[in-house]
Amino acid sequence: MTTAAQFLVGIDLGTTNTVVAYCELGENLSQQPVEIFPIDQLIGPGEVVRKPLLPSFRYHPAKQQFAKTDMMLPWDEHLVDGDLPQVIIGEWARELGTKVEGRQVASAKSWLSHTGVDRTQAILPWAGSSDVEKVSPIVASASYLNHIRQAWNYRHPNQPLEQQQVVITVPASFDESARKFTLQAAELAGLTDIALLEEPQAVVYDWYARHQDTAHQELSDIPLLLVCDVGGGTTDLSLVSTNFERDQLALNRIGVGDHLMLGGDNIDLALAHLAEQRFGEAKQLNAASLTKLIQQTRKAKETLLADNAPEQTKITLLGSGSRLLGGAKSIGLSREDVHNIALEGFFPLCELSDTPNTRRSAMVEFGLPYVADPAVSKHIAAFLHQHQSVARDAMPSNSEHVAVPVGLLLNGGAFNSRSITERVTQLMDSWSDTPLTLLHNPSPDCSVALGAVAYGKARHGAQILIGGGAARSYFLHLPQKKGPSQALCLLAKGTEEGQEIRLTSRRFSLTLEEPVRFTLLTSTHDTIGQAKAVQNGALYTVDPELFQPLPPYITTLKSNESPSSLQANQKHRVEVQLACQLTEVGTLKIECVRSDDETQRWQVEFAVRGEEGESLADHTPDIPHNEQAAIDLLSKIYSGNKNSTDPKTIKTLNKTLEKRLGKREDWPFATLRRLFDTLVSGRKRRRRSELHEQHWLRLAGYTLRPGFGDSTDSWRIEQIWPLYQQGLQFPTHSTWSDWWTFWRRVCGGLDQEQQETLLADIAKYLHPGSARHAKNSKETQDKGYEAMVRLAASLEHLDVEDKTLLATWFLNKALKQPQFKPEHWWALGRIASRVPLYGSAHNVIPREQIQQWLPTLLEQDWQHDKMAAFATVMMCRKSGDRTRDVGDDLRSQVLTKLSENKLPDSWYQLVSHKMELSEQESKRAYGDALPTGLFLIN
Repeated sequence: MTTAAQFLVGIDLGTTNTVVAYCELGENLSQQPVEIFPIDQLIGPGEVVRKPLLPSFRYHPAKQQFAKTDMMLPWDEHLVDGDLPQVIIGEWARELGTKVEGRQVASAKSWLSHTGVDRTQAILPWAGSSDVEKVSPIVASASYLNHIRQAWNYRHPNQPLEQQQVVITVPASFDESARKFTLQAAELAGLTDIALLEEPQAVVYDWYARHQDTAHQELSDIPLLLVCDVGGGTTDLSLVSTNFERDQLALNRIGVGDHLMLGGDNIDLALAHLAEQRFGEAKQLNAASLTKLIQQTRKAKETLLADNAPEQTKITLLGSGSRLLGGAKSIGLSREDVHNIALEGFFPLCELSDTPNTRRSAMVEFGLPYVADPAVSKHIAAFLHQHQSVARDAMPSNSEHVAVPVGLLLNGGAFNSRSITERVTQLMDSWSDTPLTLLHNPSPDCSVALGAVAYGKARHGAQILIGGGAARSYFLHLPQKKGPSQALCLLAKGTEEGQEIRLTSRRFSLTLEEPVRFTLLTSTHDTIGQAKAVQNGALYTVDPELFQPLPPYITTLKSNESPSSLQANQKHRVEVQLACQLTEVGTLKIECVRSDDETQRWQVEFAVRGEEGESLADHTPDIPHNEQAAIDLLSKIYSGNKNSTDPKTIKTLNKTLEKRLGKREDWPFATLRRLFDTLVSGRKRRRRSELHEQHWLRLAGYTLRPGFGDSTDSWRIEQIWPLYQQGLQFPTHSTWSDWWTFWRRVCGGLDQEQQETLLADIAKYLHPGSARHAKNSKETQDKGYEAMVRLAASLEHLDVEDKTLLATWFLNKALKQPQFKPEHWWALGRIASRVPLYGSAHNVIPREQIQQWLPTLLEQDWQHDKMAAFATVMMCRKSGDRTRDVGDDLRSQVLTKLSENKLPDSWYQLVSHKMELSEQESKRAYGDALPTGLFLIN
C-alpha cells in the first residue's frame, strides 16, 4: 500500500448506505482514535450538509428538471469514465426516488454481484424508461466512491484520498467476479491502491478494537462466534474461532456462508406488496411505480421498527401525469404489519433442522436473483450444518448434538431494531444447551467502516490480526467422457494470503498463441465426499449441491520465439503447471508456469464481461474431434490476435467447415449452437475485414436459427442484440443483405419491442413511396431491399395492424413492381400465414382481411407466378381453428385452381387438411430449413 500515507481509511460500500471511517497514521497507532468521516451531500435543491451516512442512491434528473445551482457541490465535479453529468447522489437522491419513478438507481451493490446480467453494461436504473439515461453497476458503484474521494479531498486538500491507505469492505460471500468488479469500480474512482476486507471480519475487528483491554476475558468462554450481518442487500454469515495459545488470544475465520441476496431490501419489497394490495388498484403497478413505493415502505419499516414507534404510518401512492395530485391515494401500515412481516416472515423461530425452501416464492424478484426462502433463520441453520466439521473442531464438547456457536455478534441495519435483535438471540438460544453470549455492537450502521480501519491498524501490527486465509476452496473443473465430472483442488480453503500453491503432480500441455480456457468451481464447504478436509491437488467428484461455477479464466500463452519459427511448427505446445495464490487484495491469482523454465509464467485473466459460469446440472457432452477442430478454427479466425490465422483461411472458411463437418444442412442442432457460442465470443473481431464480417453474419445467423429451441437461446439473444445498435463496419450491398438475413434468421428469439425496432428502421425502405425519389430508391437497393422484405415478413411478434399494413404494401408491390415480384409474393404468404412459425395464433391477420385479398391472388397466373400460388396456400392453409381459417367458398376456389394448374399435391393437402409442412415446404415458407434435431409442434 501507499508508503506516504498519513491516514488509514475504511470504506463500507453498502447496498443502502456508504460509510467512511479514518484515523491518523502515527507512532502510537494502537491508541489513535478512529472517527467517522461526515460526507458532504445534497439534501435538497442547493442545500449541502455533512452526514455520517451517504445513502447509496443515485438520481438521474430529467433535462432542466433542476437548475445547475440546485445540484452544485462544494468541489468541482470530476466524473468517472462512463458516468453521466448532473447526477444526484446521496440523501436527496434517496428522497427523490419516493416522488419520481424510474429515475433512481438503488442496490447497485446487489447488481454488482448479479451473475445473470452483464455488469459492464448500462442497465441501471433497472426500471427506467427509454428516455432515462443509464449506467452500469460498476459505474454506479464507482460514482459513490468517487463522491467520497472528492468529499475527502475537499476537506483534506493536502492529503488526497488516493494517497492514503484505503480498505474497502465486501461481503464475505462475494465471489471472484464481484470482488474484481469492486476493484474495477475503485480504480474508476481513482483509488488504485486498496485492500479488500470481508465485512463480517470488519465487524469483529471493530468489536476487538473497542474491547482490547477486556477481550481476553470476554472471549475466554466463547470458543466459537457466529457473525450475522444482515445488510440492505445481503445476509453475510461467518464463523470465527477463538484460541488461547500461551495465554495469547488468536482469532480465526473458519467458515463463510454462500452468497445470499437477502436483506433489508427484501423486507421493503414485501411491505410494498402489502401496500399495493391495500391500494386495491385494478392492475399491478409497473416496475417504476413499485420502485417509488419501495422507497416509502423503507421509511415506514425504519419508523415502525424503532423504539417508541408510532402505531401506524401513512403510505401515499401518487397519480401520474395530470392526475399527479388529484389521483393520490393513501393507506396505513401499522406497527403490527411491519413486525409480522419482518419477524415472522424473515426472522421466524424455527428448528435447527429446518432448511430453506429452494422453490421460488411468488414474490416479484424485481430483476435481482433474491433467494427463494426469505427466512434468515433457516439460512443460519443451514449454514451451521454446512460447517459442522470446523465447528466441532472449535467446540470443546464431544456431544453428538449439532455444534452451535455460543457467541453472537450482529451487524447491519436490520439490527438497529431491538425486536429483530431479540428475535435472533432467542432463536440461537433455542438451538443450544449452552447459554448464548451476545457481543455488544453499539453502531450496526458504522461498525464495518470502523472495523476496516482497525484492520488497517492490524496490518501495521497495532492490534490482533484475524487469521483464516482463503474463504473458499477453488477447483479446476474436469468434465469426463463417461461418469460424473471431477474437480481438481487448486487452492484449499484456509490458504493464507501470498502463499503460492503449485500443483507439481499435475501437468498440462498447452498450445502457444492460442486462447486457453479454464473452467473453475468454488465451494465454501469444509468437507467434500469422504475426505476430512479439502486438500490442494486432490480430486473430488462434482456434486452440484456443493460446488458453484465461476466465470471462466482465459489466457493466451505468448511465445518468445520468432514468428518464422512458429510457422514451421504450426502447433507449438509447452508443458505447464498451475500456480495459485490468494492476493493481498483478496482475489485469486492463477499462473501457468512452464515446467522446464520457471521464469516463464503466463497469468490467467478472469473473464468477467457478461459471462456466467456453466451449469453443473447440464450434461457435458463428448465433443467429436472433427467438431472441436471446427470450433478451434473459428476461435482462431475471430480471436483477439490478428495474426493468429493465415488471411486465406477466412476466404475458404465455408469449404473448410463442410470438409470437417459435412454438408451444413446436416449439422446437428447441438453442433450448431456450439459453433454459435464460439462465434459470439469473437463478435468484436467480426469487424476485422469485410470478409470477416460477412462470414460472421452468415455463420452466426445460420447456427442460431430460428433464434429459439435451446434452453439457453434467450441468453444467446441477449448477447447479440447490442450488436444491432453497433451496425455494420463494411456497409456494402452484399454485407447489408447478410446483415438483414442474420436478423431474419434469429428473429424468432427477439421480443416484440426488438422486432418493432427492426421494423422502424427498415419501414422507410419498404414504403410504396420510397421508389418515387431517385436518392431514396438508390439507397434502398444499396442496403439490400430483398433481404429487408424477407426480414419484415418474418417478424411475427408485431401488432396485427403493423402486419396488415406490411401485407398491403407487399401485395400492391407484387402487382405493380415486377422486379421483385417473387420476393413480395413470398413476404405476403409469410406474414399472412394462418399458422405462424413462432408467434401467437391470436396475433395473425384476421381471416376477414385475408378473404378480401384472396380474389386478387386468384386472378394471377399461377403457372407464371408459382410464388403467388404458394402465398395463397399459406394464406388458406387449414389450421383447424375456425376463427383463423378462410371460408369454404374461397377454399374451394383455391383448391380448384391448384388442381387445374397441376401444382404440387402437398400444396393441395395443406389447404384441404390440417397437416404439418414437409421439410421442403418448411424451407420455402420460412426461408430456411429448421436445424436438424429441432422439431416444432404447432
